[in-house]
Amino acid sequence: MDIELEGRTALVTGSSRNTGEVIARTLASAGARVIVHSNEDDGSAQAAAADVEQAYAVVGDIATSSGCTEVLSQVASAGLAVDVLVNNYGTASRGKWQTADEDDWLDMYQKNVLSMARLVRGLTPDMVARGWGRIVNLGTVGSHTPGHLMPHYYGAKGALATLGVSLMQELASTGVTVNTVSPGLIHTPELEAGYRLKAQKKGWGEDWDNILRHIVAEDFPNPCGRLATRQEVADLVVFLCSEQAAFINGQNIRIDGGAVAYV
Repeated sequence: MDIELEGRTALVTGSSRNTGEVIARTLASAGARVIVHSNEDDGSAQAAAADVEQAYAVVGDIATSSGCTEVLSQVASAGLAVDVLVNNYGTASRGKWQTADEDDWLDMYQKNVLSMARLVRGLTPDMVARGWGRIVNLGTVGSHTPGHLMPHYYGAKGALATLGVSLMQELASTGVTVNTVSPGLIHTPELEAGYRLKAQKKGWGEDWDNILRHIVAEDFPNPCGRLATRQEVADLVVFLCSEQAAFINGQNIRIDGGAVAYV
């Protein structure tokens, strides 16, 4: 099945590196014009965009109202009409119920929820006017089965999924679909570096395959016996942005190797 996004313009937040960058590249390979975003003016968005055909770079801290306004202004100044919005940007934060303070909670909602809401409000009117649009939010499988750690993070990601259903209803019969993709652990350079440090402390050795067996056994049990790749997540996101996924709407799709097993 060929996914064709020729003529579409996609804004991927947090796409100057890591999973967001892979999503942006995969959208570009499907023919989309891609807007690469970074929260920080450190040249990373420009560098990532330079390696992608038909790519533009925008910079702005979308965890703030002024930063979102700046991003939308840069998009408009470039004469771009966004057809696809991938709300990839978001961050986690350590903490427990008794250690995460009010500022920690507000920070998680600014970064994981309000960043999405601000861009949606700015971009969906034009999508509706054109009669076509795709919105994909990046959640986490942890919001399906949250534990006692990081309640402020999982609460924010759970809100993101809930708001996706609300937004779907708001945009009913407009040609704009809204879905959430909730990955489990993704194999990224940052994750591998963190687990290699843990492996040293735990005595798991230096071989990555052996470390991975411990991760799956102790931290992320799943029937596939591994972690997701960034490309697998990107492929699912891009499919949801396509015409082939026009009848998939309001869903929260887990990509977790079967770690969360319920119907």
